[in-house]
Amino acid sequence: MTVEVRVPALGESVTEATIATWFKKPGDAVAVDEILCELETDKVSLDVPSPAAGVLGEILAQEGETVSAAALLATIAEGAAAATPKAEPKAEAAAAVNSPGAGPETLTPRSDVEDAPAAKKAMAEAGLSAAQVQGTGRDGRIMKDDVAKAVAVAAAAPAPVAAAPRAPVPADDAAREERVKMTRLRATIARRLKDAQNTAAMLTTYNEVDMSGIMELRNTYKDAFEKKHGVKMGFMSFFVKACTHALKEVPEVNAEIDGQDIVYKNYVHMGVAVGTPTGLVVPVVRDADQMSFAAIEKKIGELGLRARDGKLSMAEMQGGSFTISNGGVYGS
Repeated sequence: MTVEVRVPALGESVTEATIATWFKKPGDAVAVDEILCELETDKVSLDVPSPAAGVLGEILAQEGETVSAAALLATIAEGAAAATPKAEPKAEAAAAVNSPGAGPETLTPRSDVEDAPAAKKAMAEAGLSAAQVQGTGRDGRIMKDDVAKAVAVAAAAPAPVAAAPRAPVPADDAAREERVKMTRLRATIARRLKDAQNTAAMLTTYNEVDMSGIMELRNTYKDAFEKKHGVKMGFMSFFVKACTHALKEVPEVNAEIDGQDIVYKNYVHMGVAVGTPTGLVVPVVRDADQMSFAAIEKKIGELGLRARDGKLSMAEMQGGSFTISNGGVYGS
């Protein structure tokens, strides 16, 4: 039995990854959960384990290629049958041609046709399967030009864009969410707002806040705070606390739309943007609404250090219900 190896879930806002290294090659025996390759996203690196024990078959995406979430990476011949080498398709085809009874019009079944390598790469980049492309090569073989035509046809078709599926939610978070069916009016408003977002120019609104009171409080208590809690009193904990209170007062801002439902989250997982040498990442401070100022400062410091060292896991950057970013270092 053939088992597919696909790109795992890449997390929120991450749509593609680059294949960094293949640790196995076709014909190698693999065990369940043995690491097959390493993927790199613009945020983290992650390993792809083997979903079954057997022999690694064809590798469909090579090192350096960019692949999308759930894209097919390779196949595995599972179990005892995996040890039996498959007959070479080209040898079979040659035997059929040399056979006296073979007629000139006999066509090889589509499943046995080997598509052009350039076409395979183009299909992977375009997110197309072989069934979506009409091959014009010998015996229906798909060529690179065939893929280009299929992409052009798909781009010309005015098909509505399907909503992306909601990222998996941990059971603990799901238990604290409340789903409310949208009314027809609210669904129409949401759809039109989304259409406006897709077609209108985006803008940023600036509002100034008098921080003199916070700065005075910080200057008064920062030494005692650090001595008691072992962490400096920064401004981010005040921003996080202010946001958690606002989100409690206006829960719609902390909600999201999933299909025809509004999902109200009875928790606040605060995403805090952190600048790193490789770019901006957003680790999540979970249950920030239940944390003290000191706990928030410690958590932000811990996540910031892990981010700068490139040690953040994908789980630490998922599940945020609201995000803040401190642009003070850039002069704002």
